[in-house]
Amino acid sequence: MSFGSPNDPYGAPQNPQQGYGQPQPQGQPGYGYPQAPPIPPQQGYGYPQQPGHPGGAGPRVASMGRRFGARLIDGVIFGVIYGILIAAGASSFVGAAKDCDPNAADYSTCINNASSDFTSKFGAVFGTMMIITLLYEWLMVGLLGRTLGKMAVGLYVVNAETGGKPGLGKAFIRWVIPTVGSVACGIGQLLVYLSPFWDKSGRQQGWHDKAAGTMVVQN
Repeated sequence: MSFGSPNDPYGAPQNPQQGYGQPQPQGQPGYGYPQAPPIPPQQGYGYPQQPGHPGGAGPRVASMGRRFGARLIDGVIFGVIYGILIAAGASSFVGAAKDCDPNAADYSTCINNASSDFTSKFGAVFGTMMIITLLYEWLMVGLLGRTLGKMAVGLYVVNAETGGKPGLGKAFIRWVIPTVGSVACGIGQLLVYLSPFWDKSGRQQGWHDKAAGTMVVQN
């Protein structure tokens, strides 16, 4: 009996490709090795990462303390600008009133003219302040997602669905709602800025954020 014959049970294996000691194909059952379970995909946060989120952490909803701080800083900036404009208008009125001679017959007319001039200039100052406020809040939030006050405390206004910058349309809606509320002695504006306290969604969106589809996040 010769080794390697088809009837020889002690002969070498007939198929040289399946020699002993060769590694078995991976992923095939029945070789005695436990199969590693598939690794589940990691779930994202639903928002693109904003600058200042180390380690890939998702954005956090902005605290009301930081939001108040941002408003306070922006308010100081506006206060300085408004103060300069009002002071310029007042100095113009004082200068015009000084030119009126108290002993002249037309003194009252001169004062009235100076007052009218001051009133018209004050209206121009008020209109200028509204334009400055609009451009500041609208353009900076729409294009950058933040004002100077928000930059100082690490806040971003984002699109609530995509996490990107709000864009000019959403930023305008977000600005105009509290601005309209300020007409009633500022009470409506105050309620808008306090409305995140009553939001039950977990995003702390104010009424202006809900209307615009935005939210505020922090580093």
